[in-house]
Amino acid sequence: MDFLPEAAGPHDPVLTTQERPAGSIRRTANIDTARPGSLHADAVVDARARDVRTDAGGHSRVVAEAHLVATLSPTRQLLSIRATPALDVLDQLLGASVGSGFRSRMGEVVAGSCPEGSLLYLLLDDLPGATLVSGYAVHRAGGFDDVPPPVVSAGTAGPDVSGRGDLCAGWASDATMMVHIRKTGSIPVPLGPPAPALELADDPLSWHAMAPLGPHSVRRRRRLDVMAPAPGATVHAFDLHFRDSHADEAGDETIMHEYTVRGTADLATGRIVTVSAQAQVLPWLECPNAVASAPRIAGMDLAALRPRVRKEFVGRTTCTHLNDSLRSLGDVAALARELEA
Repeated sequence: MDFLPEAAGPHDPVLTTQERPAGSIRRTANIDTARPGSLHADAVVDARARDVRTDAGGHSRVVAEAHLVATLSPTRQLLSIRATPALDVLDQLLGASVGSGFRSRMGEVVAGSCPEGSLLYLLLDDLPGATLVSGYAVHRAGGFDDVPPPVVSAGTAGPDVSGRGDLCAGWASDATMMVHIRKTGSIPVPLGPPAPALELADDPLSWHAMAPLGPHSVRRRRRLDVMAPAPGATVHAFDLHFRDSHADEAGDETIMHEYTVRGTADLATGRIVTVSAQAQVLPWLECPNAVASAPRIAGMDLAALRPRVRKEFVGRTTCTHLNDSLRSLGDVAALARELEA
């Protein structure tokens, strides 16, 4: 394995979670992916989410919870899935590849039974992204060491990544990682900083309960706070935190990707008003270039945010993981309605 610490991106992890503001609703979610059999065995997914509403007086109540358990083959085929609240139509997804095309298929299957903006929809929609990054555990543990090197020019052997340049800022054709692949035929392994605990000791509702993160596991976790507008106003402020982390063979957790995003949305028009993103932890020097793409969602309709970001935010000026964060802001409308209920 090759490591390039001199080419690492920002290492400025979020140290703790902000206190829940009075007059707000907090959505937290995690998707844990483990391979308890071996690195090349089936993957087990444990995904959980919760909404907590805090009134103007600071009193809090859990208003929704969801839990999703799934099993994926080494080729990312969905072998089993069950959810709480129960959703029988999910059996129609069995056999599907949890990758390209999964979100479209999922949307068709759950239409009418699992609305966008619900906790379970968030977990299902985020499953392809979480599954993709879970491959880091295999890469980091040397599980690809016996695989032929990637194609970097005509005539070489191995899986072809020669056409994957300019997928995102980190995969730009002239970026550090792609240059290294062309020179050596080896995909370098990024190393992130230790992951600080985010839960607040004096607030058991700061995050929902999660299972322990075992060795060779990957965790994707999210927090989205939506704050009530000032009296007579319709603009809600939001604060988002996104983190992908990995536990090594000793159980030590380090961060792979981490973003914070803040902004406002106007529920009267149903649109994003302002947005700014901050790169906290990213693998390569070029990755933070994608942050400049975040303000592009200003003015977009919340209801169309997921499909528009998926369609329009492509190429070397974007980041897959930032895109996943921006897409999830489509939930702001549903959370604002719950806050005002």
